[in-house]
Amino acid sequence: MATRSHSAAARTRSAAARSARRGRLAPGRLARGLDAAEVAIAIDSPAVAPLAALVREAGGAAIGAYHEPLGGRTLLLASLPLNALQPTPFQRDLSPTHAKRLAAKIDETAAFLDPLIVVRGEDGRLWTPNGRHRLAAGKVLGLKQITALISPDESLAYRILALNTEKAHNLKDRSLEVIRMARNLAKRRGREREDAYAAEFEAAELLTLGIVYEKSPRFAGGAYSAFLKKVDRFSERTLAVSLRQREDHAARLTEIDARVKGIIATLQARGFKSPYLRNYVVARINPVRFHKAKKGDTQPPMPLAQALTRMAASARNFNPGSVSNSDLAWVAVGAGAGDQGSG
Repeated sequence: MATRSHSAAARTRSAAARSARRGRLAPGRLARGLDAAEVAIAIDSPAVAPLAALVREAGGAAIGAYHEPLGGRTLLLASLPLNALQPTPFQRDLSPTHAKRLAAKIDETAAFLDPLIVVRGEDGRLWTPNGRHRLAAGKVLGLKQITALISPDESLAYRILALNTEKAHNLKDRSLEVIRMARNLAKRRGREREDAYAAEFEAAELLTLGIVYEKSPRFAGGAYSAFLKKVDRFSERTLAVSLRQREDHAARLTEIDARVKGIIATLQARGFKSPYLRNYVVARINPVRFHKAKKGDTQPPMPLAQALTRMAASARNFNPGSVSNSDLAWVAVGAGAGDQGSG
């Protein structure tokens, strides 16, 4: 009996471990962490008094306090002057371009939503282990104060990298997020113009690509991104109307890609094995590939519908016999330069 009980317990632990690895709770297992009543802390509690004093000395103000719900560590939410904070000295280098872009997006949103994680570093200084670009963005915006979650656990400064595991948005992720946002807004505010949400949608081509990705998750959107950037613009029509129009554009782009796949298959049958075949073919049929945008010019070289018509015609008339290995070599060189520039 004892052996069977021991085996059953082992199976239960094994099932729990498998469920944990899959991000689910094991059947019958209680959730971890604190209850709501255990999370809350009074702001004048002795547990946060040292942190609150540190904030006041730095010229800030305590806003609230709580026990974080997993491990129960004390955290203080506070407002701090920007000049009282500095990034940990071992963080990755600041990207001024990213900081300026982040500042612009925060300014468009008119809300600084993400508090910095802050710990007490060497000589009592306040360090942020993972907020370097948000801190820089705050300085670009000229903020007086910035919100921060302050932890008394100084060792957190050395463990923060392990927490930075969130997958960055790729083109597919961004496109799907934008089109889902647009569909939701169309249901509630369908009579508002699409271009009124330019800041929220970020780029017009993401809407078109998002519709394609919804129906074809394996669509190679990156190959068409440069083309769409030149000709896709936010519409002055209502969201409801513009989305119907984009459905048509997405369907035409899908048809073009089907022809591109056929061309690639023909080229492969002729012995071309380059990984850049798709980029090469799409570049060849791109009707605006030689167009150079002038500074301050916001108008596309041609409307998207017209560009898709010309692209489809070029795909139908594509001559596989005109392709040479030297052509593909130049595409590879260009792709390599692009990779270096985006690092």
